[in-house]
Amino acid sequence: MPYFNQFPVLDYNLSGVNGNTKEVTDIWRRVKVRSKIVNNVSLYDKFDVPEGDSPETVAYKIYGDAEYFWVVCLMNNVVNRYYDWPLDEYNFQQFVTDKYSNPGATHHFERVQDSGPQKGDGPADYSHMLECNETDTGAQSVSNIEHERRLQDKKRQIKLLQPNYLNNFIDEFRRLIAQ
Repeated sequence: MPYFNQFPVLDYNLSGVNGNTKEVTDIWRRVKVRSKIVNNVSLYDKFDVPEGDSPETVAYKIYGDAEYFWVVCLMNNVVNRYYDWPLDEYNFQQFVTDKYSNPGATHHFERVQDSGPQKGDGPADYSHMLECNETDTGAQSVSNIEHERRLQDKKRQIKLLQPNYLNNFIDEFRRLIAQ
C-alpha cells in the first residue's frame, strides 16, 4: 500500500466559510521508529547502498516491492532524499562544486587520537581521528571533497529491517499513524 494512503484524511476548511471543506491527507502526522527497534541489531541488517540506488531500488531488492521505500527511509531517518541519501557520483561532484569554490582546499586538519582506538573499523571509519590545528604533531589535512566523500560514505551505510519483520513493522506503523 502506498505510503500516504495509510495517513488519515481530514476535512480542511479552505476559505473559513462553513461548508467549504475538502478532504485532504493529514501529512503532518509523524511516526518515528522506536529507538528500541533501530538499535536492536537482531532486527536489521547493515547494508551499503550501491552507487546510484534509490530508496525504491533498495526496497525492491530487499522486500520485493519498491512501495516499501518508506520503510527504508524511516529506518534510517531519511527525510530529505537529496541531503539524507547518498548521491550518485555525478550529483556528488556537482554538489561539491556548487558548495566549494575550491573542492581540493583544506577543510580541516585531523590526527589520530591519543587514547582509545588508534585505527578505524573499516575503510570508511574515521572515529579514531580528532580534528586539530595544523600545527599539532601528526596533523593531516582533509580536503573539502574528502570531507564530503566521508559524509557520503556514512550515508551509504544504512540499516535495513529484516524482511521477516516487515509485516509487523507495517502493522505497527498503520496503528500509530491512525492515532
